[in-house]
Amino acid sequence: MENPFKFGTIVEENYFTDRVEEVAYIEQFMKSANHLVLISPRRFGKSSVVAKAMKQIDRKHITVNLQQATSVSDLSAKLLKEFFKVHPMERVRHLITHFRVIPLVSTNPLTGSIDVSFQPGVDGVMLIEDVLTLIEKAHSEQDRMIVILDEFQEIRDLAPNLDKHLRSIMQKQRNINYILLGSQESMMTDIFENKKSPFYHFGELMRLAKLPRDDFHQYLSDRLAGCYAENHAELADRILDYTSCHPYYTQQLAANVWQIGVLQPATTDPLQKAIDHIVTTHGLDYERLWMNFNRTNKWILQRLASKKPLQSGEYRTSTIYSALKRLQKDGYVIYSDHYELEDPFFKEWILDNNN
Repeated sequence: MENPFKFGTIVEENYFTDRVEEVAYIEQFMKSANHLVLISPRRFGKSSVVAKAMKQIDRKHITVNLQQATSVSDLSAKLLKEFFKVHPMERVRHLITHFRVIPLVSTNPLTGSIDVSFQPGVDGVMLIEDVLTLIEKAHSEQDRMIVILDEFQEIRDLAPNLDKHLRSIMQKQRNINYILLGSQESMMTDIFENKKSPFYHFGELMRLAKLPRDDFHQYLSDRLAGCYAENHAELADRILDYTSCHPYYTQQLAANVWQIGVLQPATTDPLQKAIDHIVTTHGLDYERLWMNFNRTNKWILQRLASKKPLQSGEYRTSTIYSALKRLQKDGYVIYSDHYELEDPFFKEWILDNNN
């Protein structure tokens, strides 16, 4: 039997969990001439939700993750490469002649894939302006291209004042819808909600929360029933209790529980066995992470793991707050109505190794 749970990549089709309202909202919003800003912690399924919406509305779109760009020039090349996947270069060759610096384009004769680069030392702002202008000119208001920029908060680290230059380009365009995704909530909020920011109120702000427990429970229970006919509902409850409904870790744990049900059906407690397996598998990675934390961060992570109050008098409130913000920025801590460790298996490792 094929494992009905999937994690680590964009989730589609039968692996996709609910998010009906969010997908419908994105679909409807993209029918307007406006832009969308989508914020949520890492691994909450932003990319999967957007991919699902794009598939359903069947609009031309390109996606680039800014974390993978090493410079503005590299970002420009990645955008152009994705654009060529939608529009064969032969059809837009006349538009490329207007570039102030002609890109270097090569084709792999075996795979047909295209690689794009620009000569070193060229002004990156000029390049990205030419690329976005090309995308604009290749479309119309009746046939707008959707440009999806993931981990958009990285824009501030690529080059000084890039956000100002990029906003001045984007605000003049009429033939592109932008969807800007980000996982560092404080940075994304500052980019789009701070009045001094160039991207202040650039688009509709949407926050992706954890999945509703009832919907997630039904999803898990239905799929676990194939291996656990008698206790699939109970297992679904215990999985969600452990992961606090975090989409990624819930799928990961459920996939391991299902695997144990297929390969080791006599296991007394498949949930605990799955947890032990995941923690052991990632133990060395967790140890490396732990060794790189300073003393304050270790103390905070231990307190969060054991659900002890942070205001104990050992550290000043300002020190704790600053450390929490750094841990949140780095993805180790998330905040909904309270601070918690993002990875429940790292939490398990901390409890097992630091008591």
